[in-house]
Amino acid sequence: MKRIQDFNVISYTWLNDDNYIITLGSETDIECVEPGNFAEIKVPNSPDVFLRRPISILDVDHQNNTIKFYIKAIGKGTRQLGNLDINSSLNIVYPLGNSFSVIKKKRALIVGGGSGIAPFILLASKLKDENTEVTFLIGGRTSGDVFLTDEFGRYGEVLVTTEDGSLGEKGMVTQHSVFSRTMDFDLIYTCGPDPMMKAVANIASEKGIDCEASLENMMACGIGACLCCVTPTIRGNECVCTEGPVFNSKDLVW
Repeated sequence: MKRIQDFNVISYTWLNDDNYIITLGSETDIECVEPGNFAEIKVPNSPDVFLRRPISILDVDHQNNTIKFYIKAIGKGTRQLGNLDINSSLNIVYPLGNSFSVIKKKRALIVGGGSGIAPFILLASKLKDENTEVTFLIGGRTSGDVFLTDEFGRYGEVLVTTEDGSLGEKGMVTQHSVFSRTMDFDLIYTCGPDPMMKAVANIASEKGIDCEASLENMMACGIGACLCCVTPTIRGNECVCTEGPVFNSKDLVW
C-alpha cells in the first residue's frame, strides 16, 4: 500500500564527500517494504527543486520505525537532502515500484556498481531469512568508490573489483574471476550503470542463469503519470516506476 508520510531526520553517515546514508524516523508504523522498492522524497526549503527525488530503500527497521536511504549527491536535490538539520521533517511517498524475487534455499549472486548497491542490504536480509547463500560482487573505479562491504559481509561473501586495482581484482565488474568459475548460481541480481547491467545480463544469458536488473531511469512522479522513465521491453514501452524498477533481463530491449 502506497503512503505519503512525514519522517524526521535522525542521522547522517557520510561515506565520502558525495555519498551518504540518511536515517529517517517516524512516530507511526512504517509500511511493509520489499527489496527493490523505492521512495519519492520531497526536497524541503529548495524553491528551485520542484520534483521529488526517487531513491532506493536501503533498509527498514520496523521495531524502531526507521528507514534508511543510500544517496549519491549528484545534483541540487540530492545535495540538499544531505544538508538538512537533525530532526528536520521529510515527506516521502513509498513504497513504490515492484521488487526483486526472493529465492529460497538456493545460491544468489548480487552484482552492484556505484549507487546501484542501494537495494541490496534489504535484499540480502530477505535472502538470508530464506536460507539462500549470497555472494556479492561490488565494483568501482577506485577503492574510494566501494562502500558498505562490511555491511554486505554480514550476509555473505563479498568480492570486489576496481578499475585501477586499488581494491580487490583489477578490471571491470564483468572481468572478475567469479565469472570464469563454475557458475552454479540460481539467480543473479544486478543494479548500477546500464552498460554494467547489460554486460551482466549477457553473461547470465550465456550461462543459462536468470537475471533480474533494477533500472535507474529518471522517475519524476513514481506513479506512471509523467512517462519520463519509459523503457523498451519485449512487451512494448513500459514505465520503470510502475512496471519496474526490477525487470527480468530477458524482458528488456537493451
